[in-house]
Amino acid sequence: MKIACFQYQDQISIGQVSANGQEMTPFILSADQQALVATQGVQLIVELQSQGLPLPAQAKPIAMKDICLLAPIPRPRRNVFCVGKNYLDHVKEVQASKLGEAQGAMANLPKHPVVFSKVPESVIGPQAGIQNHGGVTQELDYEAELAIVIGRQGRAIQASDALDYVWGYTIINDISARDLQAKHVQFHIGKSLDTACPMGPYLVSKDELNAQKTQVKCWVNDELRQDASTELMIFDIPTIIANLSAGMTLYPGDVIATGTPSGVGVGFKPPRFLKKGDRIKIEIDGVGVLENPVV
Repeated sequence: MKIACFQYQDQISIGQVSANGQEMTPFILSADQQALVATQGVQLIVELQSQGLPLPAQAKPIAMKDICLLAPIPRPRRNVFCVGKNYLDHVKEVQASKLGEAQGAMANLPKHPVVFSKVPESVIGPQAGIQNHGGVTQELDYEAELAIVIGRQGRAIQASDALDYVWGYTIINDISARDLQAKHVQFHIGKSLDTACPMGPYLVSKDELNAQKTQVKCWVNDELRQDASTELMIFDIPTIIANLSAGMTLYPGDVIATGTPSGVGVGFKPPRFLKKGDRIKIEIDGVGVLENPVV
């Protein structure tokens, strides 16, 4: 099942995408749910199912061409969790860059998952503009990532059980200000600029793809920059969930970006950072395509 948050005419709604991707069938929401949908989006569906409740009734389908897709969860209830340095070739390209020099030992191959976060307010949807923040950063970069959305509350989740706690997957572009990362050493400021977390286009249920063996691709202005399988992750999805939940409760709707493969701008010699007018397109097999311009 693919579900999405979208705007149709003057109303924000959530719905299910047809098998051929040509139609959206809205869910019929209560007044209380409708009041929350603009911020929570499809998290409403994830929470209903976590409680064992049925999906809401559905209205008549709408042609996809007539709607505007938003981020599946427009404002997550807490920060988006992100795993850094989770593909070996990406670790190597960062080590060889100026960012790697600034990070020192932090740029080495990690022994345990490296986790940081992005503020909820950084989330934007498909086709929304990524601000270039010219007065703040000169080194804006892209990172194509598969993101997990948690479907059940849990703590101390064992890796062997971890996939039982997953509702599904979406795409995140982990926009990063490399100069701010180097300046502040830790990642939070450089990863949390306004519009630095494009998300979408859909939330896809876990039964629709093998997320541990799917292809992640990223183009900048039609040039393929990133192309790798998630099976190359250093820490796989169950390991990530087990580590995050060891002493911290995960909740339905929590979003976890799983890291990016090599091919980011900072890895080129010389670096190839984003500029106004660039377009970034990310495709993950089984999930869809997320595209955003830099404005």
